[in-house]
Amino acid sequence: MTWTIAPEPFGSPVAAALWRAYYTEVSDRWYLLHEGRRTDPGELDREVAAHPGAELAPPSGQLLVARYDGEPAGSAGVRLLDSATGELTRVFLYEGMRGKGGAALLVTAAEDAARALGARHMVLDTRSDLAEARALYTRLGYAETEPYNDNQYAEHWFRKNLN
Repeated sequence: MTWTIAPEPFGSPVAAALWRAYYTEVSDRWYLLHEGRRTDPGELDREVAAHPGAELAPPSGQLLVARYDGEPAGSAGVRLLDSATGELTRVFLYEGMRGKGGAALLVTAAEDAARALGARHMVLDTRSDLAEARALYTRLGYAETEPYNDNQYAEHWFRKNLN
C-alpha cells in the first residue's frame, strides 16, 4: 500500500468531499463537546458553501490531496498570510486512513508547497480537543506560540521555521 500526494484544484469533487468530511468531523467534535449535539445540517451546508477554499489556489496557496493506493484519503492546504508566512490548514485524513503515516506526509508536502510559494515559516491554529493534531504538529517540529489570528475556535497556535 502506497501514499501519493499531489496538488488538487480546490473546487474538484474530490476536494469538495474531503472539505465536507473535514468540516463535519471538526464541527461535530466541537458541538458534541460543548453543546452535546452534532452539527445542524443546514449550518454545515452554509459553512461548506461559504468557505470553498479559493485561498488554497495558486499563486498564493495550494491544496494537496493524499491518496492511498490511488483512493482519496486526506488533504492539507497552505496559504500565504504574507510573503514569508504560510498557514497550514485543512489537515485531514478519513478515519480509516489514520495511523498509516499519511498525516506526516501531508504536512511535509504542505511545508514543501509553502517553501515553493516563498514562505520561510509556517503557522497554524487548532483546538484543545484535537489532541491528535497537536501531537502530530509537535512531533513534526512545530512549537506553540502566541496567537497570530483571532479565530474564535482556536485555542493553540503553532509555528515552525521552514529553513
